Amino acid sequence: MTAAGEPVYAAAVCAGAAAWLTVGRERGLRRARLLLAGGAPVDSPPRWSWERLLPVVRLRQEWLCLPAALVLAVLGKSVLPLAAGAVAVPLVRRRLRDRERRREQERRAEGVIAFCGAVAAELRAGLQPGQALLLAARSTEALGGAEAAVLAAARFGGDVPEALRAAAGQPGADGLAGVAVCWRVAVDSGAGLAAGLDRLETALRAEWDQRQDLRARLAGAWSTVVLLSVLPLAGLAMGWALGADPFGVLLHTAGGLVCLVVGGLLEAAGLCWAVRIVRGGEET
Repeated sequence: MTAAGEPVYAAAVCAGAAAWLTVGRERGLRRARLLLAGGAPVDSPPRWSWERLLPVVRLRQEWLCLPAALVLAVLGKSVLPLAAGAVAVPLVRRRLRDRERRREQERRAEGVIAFCGAVAAELRAGLQPGQALLLAARSTEALGGAEAAVLAAARFGGDVPEALRAAAGQPGADGLAGVAVCWRVAVDSGAGLAAGLDRLETALRAEWDQRQDLRARLAGAWSTVVLLSVLPLAGLAMGWALGADPFGVLLHTAGGLVCLVVGGLLEAAGLCWAVRIVRGGEET
């Protein structure tokens, strides 16, 4: 063997030893897991692949503002759209979070209605109040983050009304305060809990239907707000399609910049005003 081949041979020996030690270590780990599992089948360890080495990037909706701003920046040959897109990202993120929060609130409110009906049905089936509450909580999403405290109180004889009253502080879970009152009255005076929950479910269902009807009536107002927000962009696109240069005028002339700033402020003020009017109708 030549002296030049000695490093290659040594590297091959080291690589083989490392592979043998790795395989032996994996076998030892699998054997230990098998022994500790009491003979139960143990899943094989995950294998590395190129897909696992690549970073997983989840594109959120608010980041779509940047590609749109990049397109406008290329068309207008200016960095101002990019700056506006960067400013719009946190605003859109806040808007999306508010919408998700409202959806979660609606799901929890609907879950409270289903929770009342489920507890009443289990009580009529002959179960004790604590057992009925446990079964109803597993089948609905009414308790949210306070589910553990309420279930512990029901299972171990704690103060269930107080736990329900604490759970009612979550957004959309106001109806749980009524469940707590029904529970307290049934415990103190011996009144029928199922009957009280039926009346509570009826009242909550009527309020839910009224809220949905109001939302359907305000759908036209929301459509108007969306149309008002899109009209300036539609006007710019129409001017660009007709052969004009609206982006060049707005972004590269003094008068265009003044019109852009004033128009943007007026558009933002109009949208805020319209949204406030529609939101006021929803809250009423």
